[in-house]
Amino acid sequence: MAINVKKILKNTLPLGLGIFLIWISLSRMTDTEIDKIKIAFQTANYWWVALSLLLGVISHFSRAYRWQFMLEPLGYKPKFLNSAMAVIIAYLVNLGIPRAGEFSRAAALTEYEDVPFEKGFGTIVAERVADVLMLILFVALAFFAQYDLIKMTLADKLPENPIYSVFAVGIMVLLGYLFIKLIKKSEKPFFIKLKTFISGLITGVKSILTMKKKWPFIFHTLFIWVMYIMMLYVAKFAIPETASLSMNAVLISFVIGTFSYAATNGGIGAYPIAIQQALLLYGISESGGASFGWIMWTSQTLMVLVFGGLSFLFLPLYNRKISKKSR
Repeated sequence: MAINVKKILKNTLPLGLGIFLIWISLSRMTDTEIDKIKIAFQTANYWWVALSLLLGVISHFSRAYRWQFMLEPLGYKPKFLNSAMAVIIAYLVNLGIPRAGEFSRAAALTEYEDVPFEKGFGTIVAERVADVLMLILFVALAFFAQYDLIKMTLADKLPENPIYSVFAVGIMVLLGYLFIKLIKKSEKPFFIKLKTFISGLITGVKSILTMKKKWPFIFHTLFIWVMYIMMLYVAKFAIPETASLSMNAVLISFVIGTFSYAATNGGIGAYPIAIQQALLLYGISESGGASFGWIMWTSQTLMVLVFGGLSFLFLPLYNRKISKKSR
């Protein structure tokens, strides 16, 4: 059987990058700074971390509940626990193979709820459209909330008035639209993939706006992302150095940290560095920022490993029990 080198590299390079980033991060620190991080781990108030993880679990349950709004118009009403465990397993799979969790999530409902894979996967794609729109919203909120700080950090490369930046973004959007119009008739593979992606986004937005329970869907979408923000906000109280951070600082850290997850498997190496660099903008020391970043990443990863592993084991047992009862 031929070895798919491209696929292997696609799955291993993010992990390799994460390990490299960990090495870079630690090599730049002095022994004193590393000792401070160790002390932070030992003295952190883990009740705040536990509350943060609880909010994370609630967001996963909300995501599972939201998923049912997409499946119901297709004629499927999966059991809530099956949906919830499928969602959590998806996060676990993504730790090992980036973006493979969506496939495992759809496959779980195919196996235990008889939802055709392509239909289940289609609803997940539509969900991702909503999440992309929410990410754009939070990026915009962070930009306007901290425009002066961003401007100062970029050494006056931004105009005085944020309206000018909005105008510039509008111009870029217009150019993007014209670019799409130009490539619409192209038959080159790259442009065909691009057109398919854009078509999927449009279809996803339309499916959300036309679904019967669109308002509950929109509410849960907002709720999920608010929970993500609150996870970071409550966790800041775990160590004294970050306890006084403002909501704006948390918002900026959240946005930067979210993008870091796309760089490596589960944000390994990238997430703590992203949080550290974000908090430097607010006067938090490198060791303090790194401590907070590593506490957040470690706790969230352990949550995914524990709950994902339990879901992976419990999912077939739960459905076997349900099957016996229905006989």
